[in-house]
Amino acid sequence: MKTINFKYAILAGFLGTLLFDITGFILTGKWWDIASILGDKTGLGMTYGVISHFGNGILLALLYAGFSRSIIGPHWLRPFIFITIQTIALVWLFMFPLLGAGVAGSNVGIDMAIGSLVRHWVYVVPFIFLINPNELKLNQSEQAKNIA
Repeated sequence: MKTINFKYAILAGFLGTLLFDITGFILTGKWWDIASILGDKTGLGMTYGVISHFGNGILLALLYAGFSRSIIGPHWLRPFIFITIQTIALVWLFMFPLLGAGVAGSNVGIDMAIGSLVRHWVYVVPFIFLINPNELKLNQSEQAKNIA
């Protein structure tokens, strides 16, 4: 049984959240839109919003690190499976309706659902390289043997 490398999982969550925000800026023209919503809705301000936004990103990476070996599929695909399920269940079906956007953003348009999924897919890219990286190396060496 292997243990979670907390340092790399935390780093993956932090870097992923940064990529999530950069992608959001590219798509919306707004920086820290999610952090702003968190700060506004709680009444605790932008500093709280940023801290909770990055804390959530790190927490999701830690959860993924714990579950990753239980997800079926190649190492590089597992983060995308995990985050797609998370996005549909917790963002489309819970957060969007809670914020008045409707299920999957239906009250504001399909671009909200697609944009959130794209942002989350970009968010998990660091997971491939930082969470259980030995599995990636193992899969690559197995593929090289199969080619030879």
